Amino acid sequence: MDIERILSVMEEEAKRRKAPVYALKKRTTDPFRVLVSAILSTRTRDEQTAAVAERLFERVKGFDDLKKIDESELAELIRGVGFYRNKAKILKKLAEELDGREIPDTLDELVKLPGIGRKVANIVLSEVFGKDAIAVDTHVHRIANRLGIVETKTPEETEIELKKVITEGLWRRVNKAFVGYGQTVCKPLRPLCKECRISDMCKYYLEKL
Repeated sequence: MDIERILSVMEEEAKRRKAPVYALKKRTTDPFRVLVSAILSTRTRDEQTAAVAERLFERVKGFDDLKKIDESELAELIRGVGFYRNKAKILKKLAEELDGREIPDTLDELVKLPGIGRKVANIVLSEVFGKDAIAVDTHVHRIANRLGIVETKTPEETEIELKKVITEGLWRRVNKAFVGYGQTVCKPLRPLCKECRISDMCKYYLEKL
């Protein structure tokens, strides 16, 4: 399967269709903002995450601010993202855990921190540290299985299998390309198969013919 062609088509179409992941403001590489935004983004649409993050970062500039802010005030600031009260607790615990230390730059160390799973850790590795990583969310998991690139049951399995079949130099492009395509073409419900330019390589579509 021509992964590079798939990624190029996904990126082009997602940008043309103004996918939120591409249409939003350019992402920062500031470690604090990337990490916090990634935590906020779980189970939340990109547009909503961006709006809440912008509001939060006007009040909270770093982990010191996060330590000092009252949890109830923090929860109100991030109201609008999924499970905002629980995320407020996680962010407070994260600030206490780091307590002046640098954000780790390895997967093993990142996933030891409160509220950080493999997806969030891989986003940080890719966007902050420029490391080759594949962050697998629901879009990546769904589309990789629809295309037939992998046959997996969980995002964790998808990450492992994608790394076996995708050249390492392409890993950092995967998340954004798949997310953008999932937001605009290969949607969870009623995917736009007739408009898809890679349907000729898609197991899901070919099995429907």
